[in-house]
Amino acid sequence: AFLDLSGSSEIKGVWKESVTLPCAYVPVENLVQQTLTWSVVHDKGSATIVQRDGSGDHIFLSEYRDRVSIPKEAPGNVSLLILDLEISDRGTYTCQVTWRDGNNSLIAKEITTQLEVVKVAATKPIIRAGELGLTVPAGASTSLTCQASGSPPISYRWFRGAPAGKSRFLTSGAELAWPSLRPSDSGTYFCEAQNR
Repeated sequence: AFLDLSGSSEIKGVWKESVTLPCAYVPVENLVQQTLTWSVVHDKGSATIVQRDGSGDHIFLSEYRDRVSIPKEAPGNVSLLILDLEISDRGTYTCQVTWRDGNNSLIAKEITTQLEVVKVAATKPIIRAGELGLTVPAGASTSLTCQASGSPPISYRWFRGAPAGKSRFLTSGAELAWPSLRPSDSGTYFCEAQNR
């Protein structure tokens, strides 16, 4: 019987988000998976992250505790899911599987994946107007909401444009709200989005 692990030689993950390091094989009759080991080589040295054997999944590296998992219900899919990526997670990850065949001999295969962790800049913010659109009668209430994507946390600041190109800081936070509008509230407003 011919067994091979498939995966990916290089994966880019985004800081503070999650990533899956693929590792999979097509199950073969009379070959039984004995152990699965995910290990890493990075700045802090090399170590085993998690091992699966007949008694379950054992996590050896405390910095990955509650952040890693391997699919349970999918035979042959032994990919590693890492949550809440840290910059220090970058490194070379090895997926190693051993099987036992009908003659009780062991077969082992492994693949390695290079994980890069990138920080994503906040995108240009998008502003959504409240229910009434941008022309609003005096006395009505409305709001503007600012939204950007990128690595969290993202902070927002609202400004009001003034004559001579000066701008005045109004408030922090994604939403700018007016409970009761006055004609003097007419003008140009802009939002700034920022992350680390």
